[in-house]
Amino acid sequence: MTPVVRWFHQLGSPPYFDRFAARWAPWGYGLGLAVMLWGIWQGLFVVPTDYRQGDSFRILYIHVPSAWMSLAVYGLMALYAAIALIWRIKLCEILAMACAPIGAGFTLITLATGSIWGRPMWGTWWDWDPRLTSELILLFLYLGIIGLYHAIDDRRAAARAAGLLAIVGVVLLPIIRYSVVWWNSLHQGQTISLTGGSKMDASMLPPLVAMVVGTHIWFVGSLLARARADNLRREAGKDWVARQAAARGARQ
Repeated sequence: MTPVVRWFHQLGSPPYFDRFAARWAPWGYGLGLAVMLWGIWQGLFVVPTDYRQGDSFRILYIHVPSAWMSLAVYGLMALYAAIALIWRIKLCEILAMACAPIGAGFTLITLATGSIWGRPMWGTWWDWDPRLTSELILLFLYLGIIGLYHAIDDRRAAARAAGLLAIVGVVLLPIIRYSVVWWNSLHQGQTISLTGGSKMDASMLPPLVAMVVGTHIWFVGSLLARARADNLRREAGKDWVARQAAARGARQ
C-alpha cells in the first residue's frame, strides 16, 4: 500500500480525522481570511473605477467568487455523496452534508449581491432571468438537502437520502453555467476568465484572483470544522471521544 493510499485509509478513521480537522481548520480560516482581506481592500479602494459602471462594479469582488463557489461546493458535495453511496464511506457522508450549509450560504450571498448590483444596472432588484432563476433553484435545492438530512433520525440513512438528492440535482449546474448562452438574458455573458481572454482591465484581475483563492481556502477550513463537529456528534459515547473530553476538561 502506497503512503498516499495509506493516508486516505487513515483519514477515514473518526479519531484520526478529528485530529486532522482540529489541526488544519484554523489554518484554513486564518489564511483564507487574510487573502480575502487583501483582495477586498484592493478591489474596493485600489483598482480604478470602471468607465461604464462606475464604482458599482466593485461588488463583483464578492458576487463572482460567491457564484463560482455556489457551483463548486455543490459539485464537491455530489461527488462526496456518490462516493459514500457506492463505497459506504462514512467520512464522505459527513463531508457531503457539511458542504450543504456552506454552499447555501455562498448561493444566498450570490443572489443578494446580484440583486444589489442589478438595481443600478437593470433598474430592478429582481428579474426572472434564466441565470437568476436557476441560481434561486440551486438555493432551494441546498435547503432541501439540509432539510432532508435533519428530518431523518438515523444519521447514515439521512445522509444517503440527502446525498441521492444532491446527485440528482447535479443536472442544474450546467444549466446555471450556460444559461446566458442558451437563452436571452439580462445577465451579462462571461467577461471574466482567470486563464486568459478576460474582458476586464488587467489591473482589476489580481484582487479577483485573491478573492477566489481566499474563498476556496476559507471553504476548506469551514468544511473541516463542520465535518469535525458532525463526526463528534456521531461518535458521541465512544471511548476516544470520552478521553478527548476528559483531557480537555483537565486542561481547563
